[in-house]
Amino acid sequence: MVFNASSADALEKNLFHKTHNALIRQLFNFGVGVIICLPFWYVDYREWIKISPLLLFLVIITLLMVFVPGIGRCVNGARRWIVIGNFVGQPSEFVKVVLPLFFIQKIVGENRSSTDLFKIFLFILVPLVLVMIEPSNGLTAMLGATFIILLFLSRVSYKWWLWPILIFSIMGTFAVIKVPYIQARIQSYLHPEQDLLGRGHQPFQSKIATGSGGVLGRGLGKSIQKLNYLPEAQNDYIAAIFAEEMGFLGMSTLIFFYMFIGFLGFSIALKVKDVKGAILGASLTFSLCLQAFLNLAVVSGLMPSTGLNLPFFSQGGSSLLANMILVTLVLNIAKTQPQEESLLWLKKS
Repeated sequence: MVFNASSADALEKNLFHKTHNALIRQLFNFGVGVIICLPFWYVDYREWIKISPLLLFLVIITLLMVFVPGIGRCVNGARRWIVIGNFVGQPSEFVKVVLPLFFIQKIVGENRSSTDLFKIFLFILVPLVLVMIEPSNGLTAMLGATFIILLFLSRVSYKWWLWPILIFSIMGTFAVIKVPYIQARIQSYLHPEQDLLGRGHQPFQSKIATGSGGVLGRGLGKSIQKLNYLPEAQNDYIAAIFAEEMGFLGMSTLIFFYMFIGFLGFSIALKVKDVKGAILGASLTFSLCLQAFLNLAVVSGLMPSTGLNLPFFSQGGSSLLANMILVTLVLNIAKTQPQEESLLWLKKS
């Protein structure tokens, strides 16, 4: 689908001899991802939890690098990428993997004072704030939701829930009121027809693509909207092209696969005896499923654009690598820990 959705754009730009670039790049990223995932498969997940403070520190450093002139790249007003030679990466994608590891290492199974908890929460806010000011609002919202789930699963006292929820609410309200970038996205969501040549173009064309697929779709490779009506369709809006070509049945099958991944991930988490492994598996699975839901909600017009791509489907090396590491960690939990039907970690007070 990456090749399918990107080929028309390549032809439009007179790059006939490079029509396979997106496909080759994605296959290369997948190969690199397999190699990088090997240590996450062979090394016990508890070791990754132990070194999570170092991992989070490295992620924060790379998040700061996106604002350094000459290293950070600005695309469409957003600074989300670092460029070093031929390497191009999006550090914010890896926060969704490192954040649960760090939270579990610092909170789960530890007796922390109120002051310690507050300091830990403030430290966790650092990468969230950096991701928000890039800006990457969809990812910020997803990370915030994952943080709330971690609080729930780790049974942190409810009185501590008020602080992160209040902070996220204030940050979200401030962003909606003061940040022109977010205001424009909300307006293009509510009234895309008012700016069809600007921000409303992609949401409007996405609805056309999604709706024109009907029950069975136009047929694989026969999308009309990918012919530069829906630019850069291989990224955030690849599901719209898939819906146009494969129709309602194809989209239902795709959604089923994401639901099946979620079912397997949560099943592993529910059957693991180790509390840390269970919480890690559940939070990582939640993060992956939430990202898929948010992307499909944007494509179908249920939500304003979030900037999140579709896991394992959209083009993007950093996203693919982060999601591969995420799934590998969940599989590592299943491989390492004995599983049973009784949900011992849920029953513990």
